[in-house]
Amino acid sequence: MNASDIIEILLVEDSPEDLELTCRALKNANLGNHVQVARDGAEALDFLFAEGEHAGRSVEDTPKLILLDLKLPKVDGLEVLQRIKGDTRTQHIPVVVLTSSKEQSDVVESYALGVNSYIVKPVNFESFVEAVQKLGYYWLLLNQPPKLEK
Repeated sequence: MNASDIIEILLVEDSPEDLELTCRALKNANLGNHVQVARDGAEALDFLFAEGEHAGRSVEDTPKLILLDLKLPKVDGLEVLQRIKGDTRTQHIPVVVLTSSKEQSDVVESYALGVNSYIVKPVNFESFVEAVQKLGYYWLLLNQPPKLEK
């Protein structure tokens, strides 16, 4: 695998508007070069576990960060989170829920399933961009993940 094949962020988002805003914010912060987009929960799981369209990739080539919306078609975000944190191959990947849901039950269940952070999407454009840039900086540049044997 060469450096251009490395996926740093898996962005799981079904809203075209939020997807565009998030990608633009990451790019403006110079964090958008290695982003893989999944538009529903099933596509995210196929990517992570090298199934379906992504059967040719290695499960060990995990992203450094997963940005996960909760309200997704096909497989909802909580189920995606449960699968990620329940598998030894992917449980170490930081998952940040980035959602419009302020439901306390979603927050509680996300943390019970092992989410690393829960962020409610700001409605204001500038605040949204700033939030995405800050979380990108933190998880990709400041956070120290464990070194895993491959």
